[in-house]
Amino acid sequence: MERFETGSLALMPGQKVQARVLSHHPWGVIVEIVGYENVGLSASIDMIQQFSQATSGYEELLALFPPVGSQIEAVIEQVHRWHPPVSVRLSIRPADLEALTWSCDFCGEQITLSPGGDALVLDSRSNDGPGSHSVISHRHCLAERIRPQNAGERARAMKIGKMC
Repeated sequence: MERFETGSLALMPGQKVQARVLSHHPWGVIVEIVGYENVGLSASIDMIQQFSQATSGYEELLALFPPVGSQIEAVIEQVHRWHPPVSVRLSIRPADLEALTWSCDFCGEQITLSPGGDALVLDSRSNDGPGSHSVISHRHCLAERIRPQNAGERARAMKIGKMC
């Protein structure tokens, strides 16, 4: 058994992907992420969570389900790597496709995960075994939690992913 699953590491919250709808369920749809069909992950879109507040009933909600077999654009909302298989939650809300926001795990304020946003996605792993957990953070929230004596790491936290 591999200590860490690596096939899904390129997937992270805020990233846009293409997904193929495999099946409908009362709560939403099961999809496969195009290009990751053989990675061994499960992916879904929780249609009730995303659209039940904006629809007047279940029939109206069902009309929003993308057809089985269709390929759609989606944005990664969450990636869970706690245990196999990796589980990916996607969003197809128009607002999320424009700019996915989430709460910072340090301060609780909203943060933009989409490209150009101020979010960092930290994958934490243990030396004791498989699995990992993602933490979403503002750059400044992470930098503030690094010891002041470690100025180099604080500076790098503020620059990760930014063009020089």
